Amino acid sequence: MPAQSVRSLPSESSSVPASVERVAETVLPTRHGTFRLVGYRDGGGTEHVVLAQGIDDDAPDTTGPPPLVRVHSECLTGDALGSWRCDCGEQLDAALAEIAREGRGAVVYVRGHEGRGIGLLAKLKAYALQDQGIDTVDANTALGLPVDARRYDQAAEILQDLGIGAVRLLSGNPAKEEALEDLGIRVVERRGLVVSERSENARYLATKRARMRHDAAPVADAWDLLLDGVVPAAPAPGEAEELAHRYGYVAAATGQLVIGQLRQSLDGFIASRTGDAGLHEDRGDQGHLQRLRALVDAVVVGASTVLTEDCSLAVEEVPGSSPVRVVLDAGAKVGVQARVLADDGVPTLWITGLGAVVPTGLPASVEVVRLAEGDFAPRRVLDILQARGLWKVLIEGGGKTVSRFLDAGVLDRLYLTTAPVLVGDGVPGIRFSGSDALDEARSAPVRRFVFGQDICTEFNFAAVR
Repeated sequence: MPAQSVRSLPSESSSVPASVERVAETVLPTRHGTFRLVGYRDGGGTEHVVLAQGIDDDAPDTTGPPPLVRVHSECLTGDALGSWRCDCGEQLDAALAEIAREGRGAVVYVRGHEGRGIGLLAKLKAYALQDQGIDTVDANTALGLPVDARRYDQAAEILQDLGIGAVRLLSGNPAKEEALEDLGIRVVERRGLVVSERSENARYLATKRARMRHDAAPVADAWDLLLDGVVPAAPAPGEAEELAHRYGYVAAATGQLVIGQLRQSLDGFIASRTGDAGLHEDRGDQGHLQRLRALVDAVVVGASTVLTEDCSLAVEEVPGSSPVRVVLDAGAKVGVQARVLADDGVPTLWITGLGAVVPTGLPASVEVVRLAEGDFAPRRVLDILQARGLWKVLIEGGGKTVSRFLDAGVLDRLYLTTAPVLVGDGVPGIRFSGSDALDEARSAPVRRFVFGQDICTEFNFAAVR
C-alpha cells in the first residue's frame, strides 16, 4: 500500500491553554548580530524565548511589510549538537541570518516541541527504528505516538504580546501556517529557507515532503551552498563553477584552517612612507576579500591596521555573516570609537597586554582578552580562538601581522594580491626571516586569479607541510 500523506492539526492537539507570561528581557550577541532576547513561560510551566530585531512592541511598525517570523521547534540534536539527521539547526541559523539581513523579524523558539512534540527520548527511540529502515512518520506510529503532537497557541500568544498580528512566515510547513491562522495570526506570505540537503537527512526531508505536505526545498545557488559548508557537486559553468573552484576548500574544511591575505604594491609595500594607505581604496580584490570573510569564523588584524584604516571587517557586499573580529593590540592603542569596537552586534575579541589600560563601558559584544607581553605568538592566538570554537581564521593584516603568522609556519594558505603600482619606499608588506640560499626559499603549489587589474597568487602551504 502506498504511503499516505499525513495532515497534522497541531493547534488542536492539546486543550491546555498557553497563557504565556513575559518573564525576562535582555540582549544576545550572536554571529548574526545582536538580538533582543525575551523569555516567556506558558501555563504548563514550559519556558520559551524570542530572538528579535527591529521589533518594538510599544511602537509597532505599521508602514512596512509584516516582519519575518520563524516559529522554531526545539531540537537539541540539531540546534545544539549539530546533527545532520535533520535540518533543524541549519534552519534556525538560516532564519537568524535572514532576519539580520532585513533588520526586522523574530524567531519564536518553542520548547517542548522536541521530536515534533513527542519528547527527546521518544525521538531517540524513533531514530533507532529509522536506523532499521522505516521512515520518520511510521517510526512515531510504531511507538504508539502521534506523528505531530505540537501545538502553536503559545507561539501565537507570544507574537500577540510582541504586537505582531501579521507575519511573513519562514517555513516550508503548511501546517504551521494553518495553525497560526486558526489562532489569529495572519500569514501574508510563507517561504522556505535555503539550507543544504545532505546524504544523512535526504530520506527524512523526502518523507516530510511526501507524507507531511512540506514544500519542496528552495534551490540554493553555489554561494549559498558554500556558506552552508557544502561544495556544489556539479556547479553550473561560469560564476558558480569559479566560486566552487576558488573557495570550495574553505567551505569543506572541518578542522583548523588558517588563511593569510594581503594586498601590496608590485614592489612589496602596503602604504607610503608617510603611512598613506590609499593603496587599499578601490581595490580589485574587494569581492574576494568579502567572500573570505563570509566563509571564516574569525578575522584577525593588528592594531596598526585598525589605526590606519579604521576597517569594520564586516561582510557588506556579498551574502553572508560577518565573522568574529580579533584585534591584536598589546598596548590597547585602538580607541573606543574604532569601527571594530562598535556596538553593531558583531562579536569582537580585543586581545591586549596585561598592563594595558582598557576603557570602561565597552559594548557587550566586545570581549577583552589579556595576555602577557611575550604571549602574543601566532600559535597562542590560534589556541585562544580554537578554545572558542573559531576554527576557520583569516589573517587579514597588516603586513607585520600576516608576516608573523607566515614566519611561524601556521598559514595553510596565503593570498598575496599585487596592485599595479610602484611605491618605492614605505610600509613593507610580506617580510620574514628568509634563507641564505634561493633554493631554500619558501614555495608551495600556487593558483593565480585576476581581480580587475590586480593579480592574486594563492600559496597552498598545507600541501607541502
